[in-house]
Amino acid sequence: MENAGRSTAAIVDALYPGVPVVALVGAGNNGGDALVALRSLLAWGRSVRAVLVADRDANDPLLHGWPVPVDVDTELDDTAWELLLSDAGVVIDGILGTGTRGAPRARQAAAIDRLTRSGRPVVAVDVPSGIDATSGAVEGAAVRAEVTVAFGAPKLGALLHPARARVGRHIVVEIGFPPFTDDAGRVHVVSPSWALPRLPMRSTDTHKNREGRVLVVGGQRGMAGAALLAARAAFRAGAGVVRVASVEENRVAIQSGLPEAMFVRLDDQAELSLALDASDAVVVGPGLGRSEDAEAALRTVLERAEVPILLDADALNVAAEGRVPRPWSTDPSAVLVTPHPGEMERLLPDVTGSPVVRARAAAARLGCVVLLKGAPSVVASADGVWIDTQSSSDLAVAGMGDTLAGVCGALLAHGVGADEAGALGLYLSGRAARLAALGPGLTPTDVIDHLPSARQEHPAERAPLDLPFVVFDAEPAQ
Repeated sequence: MENAGRSTAAIVDALYPGVPVVALVGAGNNGGDALVALRSLLAWGRSVRAVLVADRDANDPLLHGWPVPVDVDTELDDTAWELLLSDAGVVIDGILGTGTRGAPRARQAAAIDRLTRSGRPVVAVDVPSGIDATSGAVEGAAVRAEVTVAFGAPKLGALLHPARARVGRHIVVEIGFPPFTDDAGRVHVVSPSWALPRLPMRSTDTHKNREGRVLVVGGQRGMAGAALLAARAAFRAGAGVVRVASVEENRVAIQSGLPEAMFVRLDDQAELSLALDASDAVVVGPGLGRSEDAEAALRTVLERAEVPILLDADALNVAAEGRVPRPWSTDPSAVLVTPHPGEMERLLPDVTGSPVVRARAAAARLGCVVLLKGAPSVVASADGVWIDTQSSSDLAVAGMGDTLAGVCGALLAHGVGADEAGALGLYLSGRAARLAALGPGLTPTDVIDHLPSARQEHPAERAPLDLPFVVFDAEPAQ
């Protein structure tokens, strides 16, 4: 608790220098953390005040005799509340903690409501009060924080919507917990510090065939754009060679739109087989359609490919109709599927629950790695779960799934395992979107253009808070 409170105090001091600090203090450990934070800030010369919003001793031993002014909510009228909060430069939320389930009780709900109406910036302790730290549910009054300081690791519910929208900037600090066990099923957070060191790097004596050869299979007549986006993204994500297998009617569009790629006739089984033999990964589905020719192409890929396969878009729709047998591979790590929620429902209509629950169940049922797109997107395999931190509503644009498929395909072709390829693909795509900084005007082409910058970032560039105990610092959900 001392480490947690002092870490919170240090972050408040760094992000909100000089302003008065008020903490709303509950009965549990989060309230204790808030009191330690106030005591530390007072010792550093800051103006502080505590408001008890639960049954707690005003002379709490955690204060160690420091003269922190303490009020009790039940003794404050509306005017006193308004003055107290209006004078605060920042409010520390220590009302409720990770054990909260369901709607807050009346006393705590009233305090949350007053805090919300005050409009003051809030730093939440571990999780914003009122959210479910396990499921991400918000069933009643809940704090909307500007910053959340989590201890040891992010709480799963804080990474899931609707709670995620209330977390704000998400900072995780190390406070002395023992090492986390690396059990199968562990949830990994796809943070910059996790992702950037895992990106494949090129050696100085390399050549194109060693940097990953990707085959994109897709693009029915009139749908060349989906295959083009996937192919362009694969190049920008670092692939050395990209081939596009599509219908003859798309040849001019693809070869003029991406002269770097080689064109393969989709209906020529011999040509398609040669392209499969010359590839290190296959992305099948963008714009493929659901025709008999599309089914035949998908069957050829599944039967002949001896490299990792990514199934996206129409490949999943054909599979959902039972037109290609499962399992798609005897090796669960050789197939990555990337459904959006609608495609997931068509594949497995009886699988429900949170994104984490659905992705885990789908990975077990389908016998492969599953990247369930959404807010946030989740990757699941037999070895664990990965939750994206870079997702943004700016990515809600047609063609973004094709772009993500191409990025993941490039990583697969470079030898990255399917689970980490999915997680890294999410990170690079989301980070490229943030670097583009175009808001709702973002297009897949903008993401593709910023992939090289996202790929070349250094971990130090993604650590804006210069405090040694900060292990994770994610921007607010967008």
